[in-house]
Amino acid sequence: MNRFTTISNTDLAAIIDNWVKGERDRKLMKRRLIDCIKLEALAEEFDLSVQHVATIVSKNIKIISAKTSK
Repeated sequence: MNRFTTISNTDLAAIIDNWVKGERDRKLMKRRLIDCIKLEALAEEFDLSVQHVATIVSKNIKIISAKTSK
C-alpha cells in the first residue's frame, strides 16, 4: 500500500507535519501511511464517510508525492 517505503517513518511523519494542512488531516495521513490503516477504519475513527477519507488521502498523497520527488 505504502508507496513511500524508501522513506523512514520518522521522515514521513516530518513531511506530513510540514506539508499537510490541518491537524485532523495530518493525523489521518499518519494513520494511513505510517500505520497502514484502511479507509473504512479511518472513516470510523475520524467520524467521516469513506468517500471523504478517500478524498483527503488522495489530495494529500499528491502533495506529499510532489514534495518527495524533488
